[in-house]
Amino acid sequence: MKEKAIIITAPSGAGKTTLVKKLLASRTDLAFSVSACTRDMRQGEQDGVDYYFLDTQEFQRKIEANEFLEWEEVYKGMFYGTLRSEVNRIWTNGQAVIFDIDVKGAKHLKAQLGEKARAIFIAPPSVEVLKERLQGRGTESEESLKKRLDKSMAEMAYEKDMDLTVVNDDLEKAFTELSHRVNEFLQN
Repeated sequence: MKEKAIIITAPSGAGKTTLVKKLLASRTDLAFSVSACTRDMRQGEQDGVDYYFLDTQEFQRKIEANEFLEWEEVYKGMFYGTLRSEVNRIWTNGQAVIFDIDVKGAKHLKAQLGEKARAIFIAPPSVEVLKERLQGRGTESEESLKKRLDKSMAEMAYEKDMDLTVVNDDLEKAFTELSHRVNEFLQN
């Protein structure tokens, strides 16, 4: 297989992670790109599986050594990024790489990978449905829900920067369309 990448992005609550997990469970020609970050490992997480957990100095050293395809300081002192070595590891295994990444990271990856990548935006069917999904998680206070919704609205503006959009109004329908679009790209 040629070196190819599938970039999946969406506003929070649109269902991108669920769709990526379904896609990975249904295919052997895709492998998930594990991101690097400087946040603390949470209970149940494993280094190299959920994230590559780095301290800030190591992350900075890797930035200076140009070891990231893209990186971002998401919050003050909290860095996330995509290691070149992770993408090369997957390609060396003969698989296409799949990313589950925020909109800014997706835009940067698309710029870095060019024709090797297909950037797919997962859109909610409406703002109201997005709000219901975020509320349905039961993990948000009213204030954090408002912040997350505001952020999601700003993230919707990145849809125009992606190659195509899949609307997640029905999970199975969205998964079928996403699978079709991924097949199209990987077959060419």
